This record gives sequence, C-alpha cells and structure tokens, in this order.
Amino acid sequence: MALYLGVDQGSQSSRAVLFNDAGEVVASAGYKVQLKRDDVRAEYDARLLLDSVHTVIRKILDGNEHYRIEDIKACGIATQRSTALLWSRDGHALSPALSWQDTRASDYIDAIAEKQQHIRQLTGLPLTPYYSASKMNWLLHNTRYPETELSQLYLSPLISYLLYHLLSNKDYVIDYSNAQRTQLFELASLNWSQTLCEWFDIDINYLPTCKPMCTDYGCLLDTKVPVTAVCGDQNAAIYGAGELDEHTALVNIGSGAFILRRLSSYSESTDQLTGIAYADGDRVDYLREATINGAGNALSWASQKWHIEQLQQRLPQWLAEIDEPPVFLNTVGGLGTPWMTARIEPQFITEGYGTDAAKAVAVIESIVFLIQANLELMQHESPIHKIVVAGGMANLDGLCQKLSNLSGLIIERPEQVEATARGVAWLAAGRPSLWQDQQTHATFEPVTDAALMQRYTVFMAGLERLLADKPEQGQI
Repeated sequence: MALYLGVDQGSQSSRAVLFNDAGEVVASAGYKVQLKRDDVRAEYDARLLLDSVHTVIRKILDGNEHYRIEDIKACGIATQRSTALLWSRDGHALSPALSWQDTRASDYIDAIAEKQQHIRQLTGLPLTPYYSASKMNWLLHNTRYPETELSQLYLSPLISYLLYHLLSNKDYVIDYSNAQRTQLFELASLNWSQTLCEWFDIDINYLPTCKPMCTDYGCLLDTKVPVTAVCGDQNAAIYGAGELDEHTALVNIGSGAFILRRLSSYSESTDQLTGIAYADGDRVDYLREATINGAGNALSWASQKWHIEQLQQRLPQWLAEIDEPPVFLNTVGGLGTPWMTARIEPQFITEGYGTDAAKAVAVIESIVFLIQANLELMQHESPIHKIVVAGGMANLDGLCQKLSNLSGLIIERPEQVEATARGVAWLAAGRPSLWQDQQTHATFEPVTDAALMQRYTVFMAGLERLLADKPEQGQI
C-alpha cells in the first residue's frame, strides 16, 4: 500500500495527514499554535511552531497497526505564507516569527510607496505590509544579536526555518510560492531580485536558495521518506480537490479567506494577486488570488470584543434563525484585495445590532460580501461557473448558502474540506489522476434573496464612502 504524507503548518494549528493512493485519509494529527497579538503586532514563538510540526509528524511516523513507515512513499510540506523570522546558521531562532497579520513595518511601506507600480509588475503583488519583505527589513534592523556575526544570519520566511530542521540534509532552501510572498522574488526570473532587495534594504546573501515547488528536497527527519513538494498553504489548497478547471474558483475559508482560480496562462491584474500554482523543473502554472484578512480570526475578534461565549458553536443555529442582521464592515486584520489597507476600524454601518446572534451573523455576512466583491472582479476576467469551498468555516451551511445566493453560483463542498494537507500530499504523490474523483459532501444552489442583495449594496456603498472620506487610506 502506497501512502503520502501532507504537512500543513497554518495560522491556528499544525496538521499532518496521511493519505492512501486513492486520496483517502488514513491517519491525522493536529496541534494548536498560539499567536500573540495586539493592534499591529502578531507573532509566534518560532521554536514552538517548529515543535508543533515535529509533534504532528512524529505522531504519524510512529505508525499503528494499519500502516508502516516504509509504506510512506513521499511527503509534501505547506506553510502559512508571509510569516518571517531572523535566525542563525546553526538553526537557532533569533527573533519571533512575525505573522502575515503583523503590520508593524507599515511606515517602511509608506516610505517606498512611489515604487508600488514597479513592485507589482515584478512580483505580481501589491505593495503592502502583509507580505514578508517589510517584516524582514524590520527584523534585520530591530533584532539584537550581539553574539552573531552578520555573515552568519539567515533571514527568511518560516518555511526555510522549518525545512532546515525537518530535512536530513539541513539545506537552506525555499520554494517559489513562498519566496514570491516576500515581495523580493521576481516572477519573470523565478529568483530573488537584486533591485527589490535594495529597495527593501535587505542583503540578498541572507536569503535561501529558490527551488521549484515540486522537486527533490531531501528526506524527512531520520527517515527515508522523500520530501517532494513544498509550497504555501493556499498554493496547496487549490489542489485539495484535485486539479480544478479555469472556470472553477476555490474559496478556502480559515483564519483568512482566499479565492483562487487557475489561469490558462500568465496575466497581470491591477486589483488582485498573480501567484504560482505549480512549478517543477520544466513548467510553471499560474493562479489568480484574492485575499480576505478577516474570516475565522474575525469571529475570534468578535467573540472577545463583544464578550460572546461559545460563538462558533452557536453560529449554525444563529445563521438559521437571523434573517435581517445589521451590516458590519469587516476590516479585522485590515482590508485585503482589492483595497489593501490596514487603516479603517471595524464598525457597523447600519443600526440594530443589539443581540449576540445578530452581530455574529453580521460578521459572517461581511465575510461573504468581501468574497463576493472579489468574485465579481474575477468574473470580469473570465466566467466562473462553479465554486468549491474548503477550510474549517466551509462547514457552516448558512455561510455556503448565503454565498451561493449572492453569487448566483452552485457551491460544492467536498467530503474533505482540509484542502491544504490534501493538496500538498497530492503534489508530493505526483498529481495522481485517481485523486481527482473526490466525493462531494454537499451542494448549495442559489435561491433569490433580495434582502441579502440589499445588505451587500449597503455594505459596498458604506465601504466606498469610508475610503473616499479618508483618501490616505487607499492602496498601500
């Protein structure tokens, strides 16, 4: 029996999932991780993140009566993107790992704002503090390392730190997809850009070697299991249900929400992101991506802000009961595409938000509204015929139905919504066609919902009004 391991280090937990050669789950292990945050700072203890990944992998490698380590033919590893740290060449972390949600380096972004158009052309990404480069600049200039020579520094996204400790060969490497999210990586050359490094004041020699997402990375820990795929979490998630056609969008809803669709060929976008969907030594495939910063973390914010107990457990019932919630402007974590601003406070833009249930449903609808705004932009490029949903929040029937009603599209929820681990395992397995036939667990068909459409109109008008009132809050 051939087995394939998918490892997913995400914003809220680390996961290791073992799949058989039909793409079915054989075993899994999870470990929650702790994010420390305030208004602008969001960081992890890098060592604890590494320990969490070690723990879940070891739980799988310990095996059970149903499989042996010798049966595991390949491993794929995916991580949260844009999380970065400073560390030494002996593998010791010198700083916390700054989360993609960390915006402490916003001032540096403002200082190079005149270069934003050129940066988008080179990287496929807008200039924003959510990506790694400004965080890496901040780490380099604000971390104390008195006993470490500059020549002994590593400055990288999280994936390189994890790979150094997880690969038996101790290589200092990074895959294309994680490298791109630094904003130091040039899509045309598939390598670091000296120009971008100079703009962000980062010595290119501190950075890891760039490799295709699917190639030989070495063996996992002390085993003979080859690591054959490495990528960012969303770059893996787009393959969680197999290889989607270019008219199907994946909406992956976890701590943040991501809308992804494959591109038939490379093309730029002025509103959304261009990323790498797949790369080996011979080919590169691209994707269009939109990001919503506040999804699961917006619910966590709401629970704390409004002192709502057991919010997530009560949501399914509230979604079934509340017909006319208020309209909530969800800027938790800052606005993602196409606005890319961190400077508008979360707020209600209509009245009538007295009950916990109404406020919680308003947050859910705000997530749906932000997704819909980005789906409309994607539809302008080429038609979308269907949506596949994934991620923990995709289990909310009420959310899926609202998205179907608003978009007018059929939504399919696969039996396995844990898209990242399955996607990276599928890549590691060599993209087997047998995995394509994943069973659909639920289908949501659109029904007319005039009240929801009206709230969406109010939401978009309120958002545009706030942006117009504060022009300095435009795209950064």
